[in-house]
Amino acid sequence: MKNTYSKFAVSLAVGAGLALGASAANAETPKSGGVLEFVVPGKAPSYDGHIETTYAMVHRVRPFYSLLIRVNPDNPSDPSDFVCDLCDGSVPEPTEGGTKYTFKLLPGVKFHDGTDLTSEDVKATYDKIIFPPEGVASARKSFFKAVESVTAPDESTVIFKLKFPTGSFIPALATPFNFVYSKDDLDAHGYTWHKSNINGSGAYKFVQHQKGAFLEGVKNPDYHHAGKPYLDGFKAITSAKMALSIQAIRGNRAAAEFRGFPPKARDDLVKALGKKITVQESDWNCVLLATPNHKIKPFDDTRVRQALTLGLDRWSGSKYLSRIAIVKTVGGVVFPSHGLAATKEELVKLKGYGTDIKAARAEANALLKEAGVPGLEFTLHNRGVDQPYKVVGTWMIDQWKKTGMEVKQQVNPTPVFYDVLRKKKTFDVSLDFNCQSVINPIADITKFLGSAGNNYGSYEDKVLEDSYNKILQSGDVAEQRRLIREYETRALSDEARMMISLWWYKINPHRSYMKGWKIAPSHYLNQHLDNVWLDL
Repeated sequence: MKNTYSKFAVSLAVGAGLALGASAANAETPKSGGVLEFVVPGKAPSYDGHIETTYAMVHRVRPFYSLLIRVNPDNPSDPSDFVCDLCDGSVPEPTEGGTKYTFKLLPGVKFHDGTDLTSEDVKATYDKIIFPPEGVASARKSFFKAVESVTAPDESTVIFKLKFPTGSFIPALATPFNFVYSKDDLDAHGYTWHKSNINGSGAYKFVQHQKGAFLEGVKNPDYHHAGKPYLDGFKAITSAKMALSIQAIRGNRAAAEFRGFPPKARDDLVKALGKKITVQESDWNCVLLATPNHKIKPFDDTRVRQALTLGLDRWSGSKYLSRIAIVKTVGGVVFPSHGLAATKEELVKLKGYGTDIKAARAEANALLKEAGVPGLEFTLHNRGVDQPYKVVGTWMIDQWKKTGMEVKQQVNPTPVFYDVLRKKKTFDVSLDFNCQSVINPIADITKFLGSAGNNYGSYEDKVLEDSYNKILQSGDVAEQRRLIREYETRALSDEARMMISLWWYKINPHRSYMKGWKIAPSHYLNQHLDNVWLDL
């Protein structure tokens, strides 16, 4: 059942459509059986959904776990449509002035080890996410700033009490990284156990993971959604390069790659396979950023950071890069199709978003000279993933060189990339990303807070924190929009904490025999695979 929050309604229409072939979500009767093979371009740092932020983990591991609620798998392009997963019935409406949410759990749900799943497991899960102990990472802790407590008054009831009403809570709850863990596992093995171990209650049970090769799952016969999953199992095949992923689909060694391909890859597959390929496309709630390390000189200097953003010609970059990469739209901190996003007239007021690139680069050079670092030299830390990391990274370097800077690039495989970005923090400037699942701008923009668990800039900004708290507690959409512009101006222009490149565009060609999967405005959503079936 649809659960709509009209006061905070999402004012966008996500373009999810089919470019060719039969719809993957038509009214055909699902068939049971078969093993879905798909490719995943990239390695996952760990299995732990509470600390990871990469599709490379979600695409492999999400099918093993359940969530309390989820985006409607039959309508994933609607950012206000949420349904119960582990909860019973419909997503509850709040009580006590919008500050209390009471969830009843489905009876009889079991973890894959055979133990019962109760409210204590849900409470332990969200305590780990929202109130992690000292030293325990939680990538989406900042999404739940409004939560005061999580309680489990009986084995089938979970209550979330908020400090104040906010429309960001339910979308945050539906985030697909919120895997429900067993309290017994957390108590017995500690908070790091799930990084390398899997015990969920999802549609599939873990079989094996040959790292660098593939991961396998098998159908869970005790799954709590009747009649599902349809598949006997799945095999997630690791693909080191995009070309190998394309070849796997073209040669029918895989049915899909759920992250997305650039336009040319789509066109080549359509030309080669005709009706054997189906293409789904959508706007994408994902953007690459350049994050300066504020603890390494001269990136502690606002003038240097402003010079970096002034050197990027985003408007011409959009025209060029959209032809070769999975990026397209110029935007600010909010998903561009959303009503809370900046208009072009608002964007051009920010440093780095003007339409006169010569004037912008002249200003950049003046700022570098003033800061005492004319001809700035540094290394861009990047991730070893072709689309769009290497493409966008190479473009950024070219842009900065045109501004008189000397920039080298250090490309690392995904695990090393994350280690440097999150732990060692030895980079000058790193490619970074704000890729979210459910379109939830008030939660999504927490990326720019120095206190956020997924912020790697190593800075504190009390003004920005105070600005965000005003946004979070505002119940008026017009006021939210005004406050977000102030927040955006400080984060991207006045302090230039990070440099946004271009927002992404999602293109998913897949074999037409793969049915039931619907594209979403995120490569994290709809990856539980319980509704996918094969028409072979």
